[in-house]
Amino acid sequence: MNRFATLTLIATGMMAAISIPPIGPAQATYTGTVKRVWEDGFRLHIGDRTLWVDAWDLYGDNTLDNIAVGDRISVTGEFERIEFDASSIAVAASPSP
Repeated sequence: MNRFATLTLIATGMMAAISIPPIGPAQATYTGTVKRVWEDGFRLHIGDRTLWVDAWDLYGDNTLDNIAVGDRISVTGEFERIEFDASSIAVAASPSP
């Protein structure tokens, strides 16, 4: 009887693990103003915070050719330690006068 209960618990646990979808990194989008740019990233001011954005996956070492200080942009990605890894970058809509 004890062996049956153990096997039942193992089987139940395996079924639960199979049916639960894996939890991936949380994607987020931030919009702000670029304050500094370097070869593979930039610093984005988003109000009360500043993000250090890693743009290497999108621009390699050519971020300076694509992003300029003062640009208003939206960046989507996920945090990896203290940097925000960008998966997409878009120019934000300019406010209407």
